Amino acid sequence: MLGACSKPDSQAALEASVQQLQDHLEAKDRKAVLAMLGPHFRAQDGLDADWASKTMALMFLRYANVKVIAVSSDSRIDPPGSSLAITEAQVVVTGAQGLIPERVSPYAVQLRWNLEGSEWKLRGVRWE
Repeated sequence: MLGACSKPDSQAALEASVQQLQDHLEAKDRKAVLAMLGPHFRAQDGLDADWASKTMALMFLRYANVKVIAVSSDSRIDPPGSSLAITEAQVVVTGAQGLIPERVSPYAVQLRWNLEGSEWKLRGVRWE
């Protein structure tokens, strides 16, 4: 019974990874975001980690303040007990030089995760 209590809860770890990704984006910490990407990361089924790095660099240079507001979010291990997970969220991304956002973009986002060791790594992202 003690052994079961000491194992990290995969669902809680997944939700923590989702929050950590949001925090890193808002902190404009490109290196930390890239460290969360798995080795076979793909965005929109074709864009790789190099694309993600360049896109973040441009966005972070353009806007002093970046916010990712999750309007709704659902993370689940799929199938239960596996090393695969999905997060589906409705988010609003804002960019601003000051207090008033210059850019506000709503997205429906799907994040696909792989459990690698004890860490959830982002293997893919799609948005509309």
